[in-house]
Amino acid sequence: MSDQDTPRDNEGQQPEEELRRMLEQLLGGGMINPNQLAGVAGLPADPQALSQMLMQLQQAMMNPGDGVNWNLVRDAARQAVTDNREVTKQESQEYDQALSVAQLWLSEVTSVGSNVLIEPPRAITRYEWLNLSLDTWSEISGPVAESISRALVEMLSEQAPEEYREMIDRSTPMVRSMGQAMFAMQLGQVLGQLAKEVLSGGDIGMPVLQNGQAALLPQNLSAWAEGLELNFSEVLMYFAVRELAHAHLFVHARWLRLHLVSAITEFAREIRIDADRIEDAVSGLDVANPEELKQVLQSGQLIPPRTPEQEVALERLETMLALIDGWVDVVTRDATSRLPNADAIAEMVRRRRATGSPAERAFGSLVGLELRPRRLREATSMWSLVTEKLGAETRDSLWDHRDALPGAEDIDDPFALVERLSGGDKAEETDELDDELARLLGDPDSFGEAPEGGETQKDA
Repeated sequence: MSDQDTPRDNEGQQPEEELRRMLEQLLGGGMINPNQLAGVAGLPADPQALSQMLMQLQQAMMNPGDGVNWNLVRDAARQAVTDNREVTKQESQEYDQALSVAQLWLSEVTSVGSNVLIEPPRAITRYEWLNLSLDTWSEISGPVAESISRALVEMLSEQAPEEYREMIDRSTPMVRSMGQAMFAMQLGQVLGQLAKEVLSGGDIGMPVLQNGQAALLPQNLSAWAEGLELNFSEVLMYFAVRELAHAHLFVHARWLRLHLVSAITEFAREIRIDADRIEDAVSGLDVANPEELKQVLQSGQLIPPRTPEQEVALERLETMLALIDGWVDVVTRDATSRLPNADAIAEMVRRRRATGSPAERAFGSLVGLELRPRRLREATSMWSLVTEKLGAETRDSLWDHRDALPGAEDIDDPFALVERLSGGDKAEETDELDDELARLLGDPDSFGEAPEGGETQKDA
């Protein structure tokens, strides 16, 4: 290769410096309009906030580090929550009383509610939800961010001309850091949107608050209940019971949280970037139109089809989330039977969950992971049947160990599950044995002829 074909290298530093300057110019040198960038990525429109986030992105490129910058995630999330309000003293007392009564109601229908929570349940603000959930999001999203960064480096290395691959290989830490920083900015926006929508600590199907704390968000719950034409005290009691049921389940089944995190990590491990798919998706776009670009990003078109391994991991995760929410639905239904409008509230909850919130859809477009179970109604029916036929004690005992938990086939055929749990197969074998014994006793000739005179082999 001639000198003209080789990128300039000033003691091994020039190519990286050129790449860094190019990226910095794209981000802050006027080549990309900040307002357009905000519209495309869903970043804050406030110029000061956007400038601060772009500066953090530049710092990530200049000072590559390992992992996601969670300060950047927190800052982006707080920027997205523009109307946080504190919990009033009256609300705090009202919610504490509802949670206390809910604990009594719950203890009447399930033994799972007898476990003591690490932290007392309480009402929290949107900012508190962010701060208390950040460690969990770090655990869940860390592997996702790492997979995306790795895929970005692999794509650049594969797609770059041969003469630039050595430069990209040496710039890998910077490219990886940039990818993680961009992921952090988008994730922060998603979490900020979630903070404005979640009603409780377990609202997304798994415990995200620190120490698995049970909590309700008065600001969001009040906003959601507006227009339902229902007594708010009933809505509050329903969600207090539901949140405690969810929190106690994860205290009872301590293996459950790790199982969910492992399933998400397994899904993230298979994330890849399809360069051809990206090229096809953006080839006809008007790059000067932020709305058109934003639509492509939010649609998930840039996420490649799931691999067979991802399909298996996603099916396992969806089944587990359906089992969790289905159990919580049944226990909440039984515990709130005193409420005149419990069924109406439950139906509103199901509709809200079925449609999915904007934040949930954003998270799905970000990593291609659907957090809402598709089989909730079937799982709820299964738990209802087990409760009706075998009782709450048998139902709850299935959470004692992971191997005892029903699977997808049990959701498909709950009657077979009930038969198995009730010893149906053994009972059938016992009935056949009893019939055979009765036949033998009723017909002595069936035993055959006994040796005459009690002859033994020795006498013979």
